[in-house]
Amino acid sequence: MIPDHGNLLHDIPAHLVAEQFDLLLQTDTCRLERIVSIGHVTPPDEWYDQEDNEWVLLLQGQAQLRFADEEELRQLKPGDHVWIAAHRRHRVEWTSHNPPAIWLALHLATTA
Repeated sequence: MIPDHGNLLHDIPAHLVAEQFDLLLQTDTCRLERIVSIGHVTPPDEWYDQEDNEWVLLLQGQAQLRFADEEELRQLKPGDHVWIAAHRRHRVEWTSHNPPAIWLALHLATTA
């Protein structure tokens, strides 16, 4: 069930085996979710290659993203946001433990 209200910085677990994805809103063309990462990274030698566009905002913590088409890591701190076009290969290289990295991710369907 999609919550009708809440606080994106509340109800953060102390430990997670895997990243936590909380669906906040979904329509035919978009999905909005909160992602909680506590030291989670993309597995070695794997890349995200998503069908949809994604806009991501780091609300809390710190993170490092790597894009296949860039040499430098992107260092993210609270307030930083990134547009990730569909099929732009990327990976999460590092996320903070204390505080946990909290993301707001907007996934937008590409048009045919």
